[in-house]
Amino acid sequence: MAVLARRRPSAYRLTVTAELTTSQPDTRELTFRRFRNTTMIGGRDLPKVSYKGLPPGPRWPAIVQTVALMRFRHQFHPWLAKRYGDAFTLNLVPGGRPLVLFTDPEVTKEIFAGDPEVFHAGKGNAVLGPIMGQNSLLLQDSTDHHRARKLIMPAFLGHALRAYKGMVAEVAKDEIDRWSDGQTMRALDHMNSLTLEVILRVVFGVADERMLAELRPRVTATVEISPAILLGWAYPWLQRFGPWRRTVDNQVELDRLMYSVIRERRTDPELASRQDVLSRLLRHGAEAGDGLDDTELRDQLVTLLLAGHETTASALSWTLVEIGQDPGMLARAQRAADEGDDAWLEAAMKESMRLHPIIPMVVRTLMKPATVGGWELPMGATVGPSIIMSHQKDSNFPEPWTYRPERFLAEQNDGQVPPLNVWIPFGGGVRRCIGAGFSLMEGVEVLREIFGRYDVTTVQPDVPKVRNITSVPRHGAQIRVTRRR
Repeated sequence: MAVLARRRPSAYRLTVTAELTTSQPDTRELTFRRFRNTTMIGGRDLPKVSYKGLPPGPRWPAIVQTVALMRFRHQFHPWLAKRYGDAFTLNLVPGGRPLVLFTDPEVTKEIFAGDPEVFHAGKGNAVLGPIMGQNSLLLQDSTDHHRARKLIMPAFLGHALRAYKGMVAEVAKDEIDRWSDGQTMRALDHMNSLTLEVILRVVFGVADERMLAELRPRVTATVEISPAILLGWAYPWLQRFGPWRRTVDNQVELDRLMYSVIRERRTDPELASRQDVLSRLLRHGAEAGDGLDDTELRDQLVTLLLAGHETTASALSWTLVEIGQDPGMLARAQRAADEGDDAWLEAAMKESMRLHPIIPMVVRTLMKPATVGGWELPMGATVGPSIIMSHQKDSNFPEPWTYRPERFLAEQNDGQVPPLNVWIPFGGGVRRCIGAGFSLMEGVEVLREIFGRYDVTTVQPDVPKVRNITSVPRHGAQIRVTRRR
């Protein structure tokens, strides 16, 4: 049996006894191998980039710019746009590779329509590699991405989403059944708990309470990290110490549990009738004759977890805060819940995602020189639109600081809704988030359950706080719920 050497995690070596006979790879070694192989994913095969001829930007040290971008994004993006205009360049760690951000929606359309062989999204998302893995849909490019997306897409098409709705509604009901009349709560905590349960039950397909009890704290520890932890991927030596070491240790345990779930599911006699995402992925792979192996499945499941757990929880929390501030808006939300007006509930969530961006930008790394927004950019530069600026430009959204769900209802806007190059929380083009439909469906089911049963009042306004790569309400989105009379 394989035994982990008790050394500092920088060594990440496995001592294997001579009696090793198991056919299954040791999951700890798979975890350590991922950290070794993806720490600098996307950077090794690209040349050093000169900043000559790039759009202007601050001249601060790269580490200062990186911290500002990660930690103070909601202030930094507007300052950059005001200081430098519609295009600006940042110098980031590791390696001083430039990031060129744009705020013009026509350039956003240009980037999203760019040749995917040139505009690589996977390399632009390199910082996520150690957690998500090199097989993650977010980190893959070219033929690898095309293959993975083809295998995963059927699990997120309309007929599959309809099958998930009842499962999501049941999870939402179970959570809201525990609320009490007149309770004051941090909505973010409850939405995180709810969306985590959706991931574990609807995506992973786990129903066993023992396994759920083991998974919940491991998943939570993966999500609830500060941006400083991400620096540990740029500087591997940090992984020897404190919170960085604990992050690696947590990943070892989470991976062990996830591989166990995957391997058990492969031999489940009821696999053919199961409706969860993992079971569908296994069936689709068998039908295609080119299924995802255990490591690929692990990477895709973690991607769905990180892309669909706290992001959806934050969007729902902001929606409750916004609606809870306005009695008229609350009455409209309750009418939508009572009448089954899913379009309005979806619009309410979309408007929250516009006004309170969860992710700050969408990026692509250039594999060849390219002209973007009129700028001649070299191979190795990373480019992308600023979601923050796109969503708060009054030329894109009149009165951008006003919460108005009707922006997303075509019948109330002469048949027009915001185009996909100005409302971009799910990215765009061939790399648009595969789980967008799932996230919006989940949001509608949760909002219907809440507003069908409760009045919601905002206790205090909130502001964004950066946690890992996402933004959440700093004060937890504090609300009071009162049972409807």
